[in-house]
Amino acid sequence: MNLALTEEEAAFRDEMRTFFTTEIPAEIREKTRVGVELSRDDVVKTMRILNANGLAVPHWPTEFGGRDWTPVQRHIWLDEMQRASVPEPLAFNASMVGPVIATFGSQEQKEKFLPKTANLDIWWCQGFSEPEAGSDLASLRTTALRDGDDYLVNGQKTWTTLGQYADWIFALVRTNPDAPKKQAGISFLLIDLNTPGITVRPIRLIDGSVEVNEVFFDNVRVPAENLVGEENQGWSYAKFLLGNERTGVARVGHTKVRLDLAKEYAAATKVGGGTLLEDPIFAARFAELENEVLALELTQLRMVSSSEDGKPNPASSILKLRGSELQQAATEMLMDIAGPDSLPYEAGEDIESPGWAQRSVPTYLNYRKVSIYGGSNEVQRQIIASTILGL
Repeated sequence: MNLALTEEEAAFRDEMRTFFTTEIPAEIREKTRVGVELSRDDVVKTMRILNANGLAVPHWPTEFGGRDWTPVQRHIWLDEMQRASVPEPLAFNASMVGPVIATFGSQEQKEKFLPKTANLDIWWCQGFSEPEAGSDLASLRTTALRDGDDYLVNGQKTWTTLGQYADWIFALVRTNPDAPKKQAGISFLLIDLNTPGITVRPIRLIDGSVEVNEVFFDNVRVPAENLVGEENQGWSYAKFLLGNERTGVARVGHTKVRLDLAKEYAAATKVGGGTLLEDPIFAARFAELENEVLALELTQLRMVSSSEDGKPNPASSILKLRGSELQQAATEMLMDIAGPDSLPYEAGEDIESPGWAQRSVPTYLNYRKVSIYGGSNEVQRQIIASTILGL
C-alpha cells in the first residue's frame, strides 16, 4: 500500500502547517508544547480562531461549519494541529454533543445550539459517568421524570471533566426506570448548568489539579424541548457519541512533541563526561520508543487510507490501545530524565529545578487516565480478540 501523500494532499498539509504555526498565538502553543495548563480564555480564543477559518468542526455537516474533506485530509488537519501544539477544539463540543445534535436533534435544536457550540459560545461538559456507573455506564441511576412540559431531574454525575468552566451539560438520564433492560429507558438531555437545583463540586486529582467534578441534580426542571431525539433512545445516541470520542485517540502528534521535548532535555542533562542523550542505554530506549511511535503512525495512516466508506473499523481499538501506552511511556521518559528535579511540586522558579521537571511527575500521574477513558485498554483487547483475531 502506498502511504505517500499525493501532490494535493501535500499542499493541503503545508496549508494547515502554515496556518497553525502563524495564526494561533505563539504563547498558547508554547504552553501546550511544554505542558503548562491552559486557561479557559486560551481554549476559547483558539477555538474561535479555528472556527472563524472553518477549521474547528470539519467533520460536521457543511451547513453548520463542516468541510467536505476526505478522511486523509481530516487526518492531516488533526496531525498538523497536534504537531504545532495547537489546542484541539474542545472535544465535548466538537466531537461529542455537536455531532449528536447534528444527527439526531430537531431543526430548532440545530439552529439554537450548533453555531454557539462550534464557536465555543457555549462550553459543554459530559454528564455520563456516575458513582457505580462508570465503565458499566448502562447502570446509571439519575432520573428524569416527565412533569408537564418539563423533566424533573434527580441524581448525580461524576468525573465531569472541566465542568467548572461549562455553561451546559449533556446528560444521560433514566426516563423509564421500569425498562426491562438497563440499556433501555435512557434518554439524552441538554441541561443549562445555571438551572436552580444544580451543584458542581470539584474533585482534586492525584496530580494536584482540579480537572474533574461531581454534579448533583436536586429536582432540576429541564424543558422537554431539550430532549435530543426520541425518549428512551439515549443509549443509541451515547454509542454514536463514544464512536466520535475515539476519533484521533491515538494522539500520535502529541506523543511526537513529547519525544522532541525528551530529546531536548536529555541533550541538556549532563551525565559523566557527556549528556544523557549520548548514554547508550538511554539512546537505545529512546530509539525503541521512536520506532514504536512510527509504527503506530503507519498503522493509523493505513486505517485512514482504507476508511473511505465511512464504516467503523474495529482496528481503531489498536490505535486506542497502543496510542495510550505510548503516551504513558513518553511521560514516564520525561519523568526519568528529570530525575531528582522532578520531586518538587509547584515550587516555582526560585529553585534550580526547572518548571518542566516539576511538572513531569504530575503529568505522568495524570496520564494514567488515558488507558481508561474512551474505552479501557482491557476492553480494547477484548474487541481486538473477538472482532479482529476471531478468538
